[in-house]
Amino acid sequence: MKPLLAKFVLPLLGDITFPSYFTFLTLGLLLAAILTVRESRKLDLDPDDIIDINLYMTIFGVIGSRILHVFVDGHLQDYVNLCIDPLKVPAIDALVSRCNTAAECGYDYLCDTARHVCYPPRDCLAWAKLWRGGLVYYGGLILATAYAVYFTRKAKIRFLRVADLAAPAILLGLFFGRLGCYLNGCCYGKVTHSLLGVRFPIGSSPWRAQFEAHQIMANQPMLPVHPTQLYESLGCLLLFGVTYFIVRPRKRQEGFVAGACLLLYAVLRTVVEIWRDDERGVLFGFLSTSQIISLGGIGLALWLMWRKDPYAVAASPLPAPPSDK
Repeated sequence: MKPLLAKFVLPLLGDITFPSYFTFLTLGLLLAAILTVRESRKLDLDPDDIIDINLYMTIFGVIGSRILHVFVDGHLQDYVNLCIDPLKVPAIDALVSRCNTAAECGYDYLCDTARHVCYPPRDCLAWAKLWRGGLVYYGGLILATAYAVYFTRKAKIRFLRVADLAAPAILLGLFFGRLGCYLNGCCYGKVTHSLLGVRFPIGSSPWRAQFEAHQIMANQPMLPVHPTQLYESLGCLLLFGVTYFIVRPRKRQEGFVAGACLLLYAVLRTVVEIWRDDERGVLFGFLSTSQIISLGGIGLALWLMWRKDPYAVAASPLPAPPSDK
């Protein structure tokens, strides 16, 4: 689906448009960074170090998210074909699959008049166009965390202190990121006839998926689907409130808040994945890539929350010396 545009009118600059997915993702990252910098002062952490971590974790997070999308979720061949032979790439954004002219395909798609099929234009840089979507959260989390471990060791900062600081902020960022997914039409859910069902525009990714599955006819409105993007977005907002305002003030040891955030998000993601219907990686025939990673995340979270913390032991008060009688 072509990314929907968020339109802004600025004095002296006129109308400025941004892809909605990219806009909300950037907003979420910015608010998460502001929150971590503000809280770092309360923990006697250098705000400059936290700013550096935020910057580089964002860069490595985007790279990791894209890597998982391309290599694990099975989109590598599409990007290769889009550069070498676009005719082999399904025209998922086109309004129709059969055509006589390019105008019938919609957007900027082309028409192969010999075979009467729509196909996208050649684009060797499609893999780099992040504003169109195609970021997998867990890929970003893994690579960003790996960098954070390296940075904190180099700066001689205890990693779990930073993890406790960043984890609730990441949930807040995900709230905005999934709103961008909803406006972009990616990460959509299965067909539902409940009151929660939503319909995306004709030509969108979920509409195209139903058209190719012969569930609807050309130019017919799509069947309502679960707004799984909103399920996860609102869930992340709730988890942020729980971990930031309830768990954080009562943490038992370093890593406890990070573990709680990881545990709650992994459970949320595992459940939401049940209702998702977009194309993504599947392992063992029934579990999505994200569900597999979530299961590992639950185990790691439980270890973080209940392990023996050497710093907590060292910080415990010493017994009072015996009194002389």
